[in-house]
Amino acid sequence: MTDPAALNTIDPATLVRPRRQILGMSAVLLPFRADGRVDLDGFAANVSRTAAAGIIPAVNMDTGYVHLLDDTLRRELLALARQTLGDTTNRPFGGLVAGACVVDEPGAAFDETGYARQFEMIAAVGGIPVIFPSFGLAAGGDAGVISGYRAIARRVPRFIGFELSTEFVASGRLLSLEAYAELLAIPECAGAKHSSLSRRMEWERLALRDRLRPDFHVFTGNDLAIDMVRYGSDWLLGLSTAWPEAFAQRDRWWAEGDNRFDELDDALQALGDFAFRPPVPAYKHSMAQTLALRGLLACDEPHPQGLRRPDSDRPILATIIARIERAMGA
Repeated sequence: MTDPAALNTIDPATLVRPRRQILGMSAVLLPFRADGRVDLDGFAANVSRTAAAGIIPAVNMDTGYVHLLDDTLRRELLALARQTLGDTTNRPFGGLVAGACVVDEPGAAFDETGYARQFEMIAAVGGIPVIFPSFGLAAGGDAGVISGYRAIARRVPRFIGFELSTEFVASGRLLSLEAYAELLAIPECAGAKHSSLSRRMEWERLALRDRLRPDFHVFTGNDLAIDMVRYGSDWLLGLSTAWPEAFAQRDRWWAEGDNRFDELDDALQALGDFAFRPPVPAYKHSMAQTLALRGLLACDEPHPQGLRRPDSDRPILATIIARIERAMGA
C-alpha cells in the first residue's frame, strides 16, 4: 500500500536525473482562418515541424480543441497527420499519439463504446491513444477511473492515461496516490500525462513510479513548471506547439550536460507563465499569436468558440520570442 505521508516528505533534489534522454510529445495546435474555418495547411505544417524537431506530435488534444470537434473532423485530422508524417513505425510510440476524447455531461455513465470508436480511428493511422478524462470515466471516483482504464486495456494493446485539472476542462480528474499505484499496475498503460499544474503532486508520482515501475512514463503537462524534466518526467505539453525546435534543443542540452539548458528553459518558461495565465484555456490563442508573430501562421485566430487573448498581448509575446531566440543562440 502506498504511504502518502512518506511521499509528502520527498526531497526533489534526490529525483534529479542529469544527462537523461528526455522523451517529448507536443500537443499540436489546430489553427483557424479569419473566416473561422480550420487551417488544414497550417495544421499539417505544425505536425511536420514538430516531427522534424524530433518531437512526437500529439494531435486531437486540448491544444487541438478536441472537445469542440466532431468525429468527422477528428478523423480527417488524424489522416492528414499520418499523411504528413509518413512511416514513423520506428519512432517511440509509433511517432504519433492522439487524444481519445468522449464528450459527455455530468452524471453520465462510462461510455466504453464511445471510447472504442476513438480507439478505432486512432489505430487506423497507427497512433497510440491518450485517454481524455470524461464525466463518465470519473463517475465512480478513483475506483471508477481505474475500472475504466482496465476496460480500456482489454480493448487496446497500449495507451497513455491522462490526469487533467478542472482548470482545463470541467470533466478533468486527478487521481489519489493509491489509485495512481493501481494505474501503474496496468501493463497496457505505458505512461500518463499529468496536468495538475502542481509540482508536489508530480514529484509524488515520480517517486512512486521510480519505486514501483521505472519504465512507466510520467509525462508532465505542467506548462507552469516545464523543468519537471529535471526530475525524471518526460513531457506532453501544449506550450511546445509554439516552438518545438526550442524544446528539442533544450532537451539535447540536458542530455549533454550543457548548462545552456537553464537559460533556454527559463526563456520558454516565460512564455508558459504568460500564455497559461487565467483563464488557462485561452493559452491556445496565445500559441496561435506566437506562431503568427514567428511568421509560421498566416492568421492567429482561435477556434470560433475558443477563449481569446487581447491584441495587447502581441508586443509582450514579441519580447519573449526575442528572449527565446537569444537563448537558442540565434
